Amino acid sequence: MAGVYDINVSELRSFCGKLRAGDKVLLTGTVYTARDAAHKRFDALLDKGEPLPVDIRDAVIYYAGPTPAPEGKPIGSCGPTTSGRMDKFAPRLLDNGLCGMIGKGERSQAVRDAVIRNGAVYFCAIGGAGALAASCIKKCEVVAFDDLGCESVKKLYIEKFPVTVADDCSGGDIFSSGRAEYAV
Repeated sequence: MAGVYDINVSELRSFCGKLRAGDKVLLTGTVYTARDAAHKRFDALLDKGEPLPVDIRDAVIYYAGPTPAPEGKPIGSCGPTTSGRMDKFAPRLLDNGLCGMIGKGERSQAVRDAVIRNGAVYFCAIGGAGALAASCIKKCEVVAFDDLGCESVKKLYIEKFPVTVADDCSGGDIFSSGRAEYAV
């Protein structure tokens, strides 16, 4: 039976060992957005031995490229993007201290192995529900790569952001287990 957790991002690392694929989480705290273009720049900085523009140690990256904020709101629509596009970058970031990722869709075996190796977690958010996701985002600030527009790195403050554990640090994966459940 899946659990339901209300977790602050600052305490996520201590929860990772308890979380299992299928668990529901309401996540509160600071997360960073980063998509393909930002990940390529992160990779280039790491190749040169230079620091990243944000501290990823024990952080969560949300794979999203939010739309501009309407009047009176901190952000526009902010749904998850397909996580697989970041698969070639994710293991390196996890090995450098990243604690969690939020996106949609299945991850590669290399990412699942890095989640296990680093005691991390991969969450899925509801695809196609960017307005719902935006209602949980209370603050948004561009913190790196402003020239990338919607793909710039943003620091978000989220409250009770609904996610599901897709890959846990014990090797659980909702995509594999889901297929297996219906393959009988």
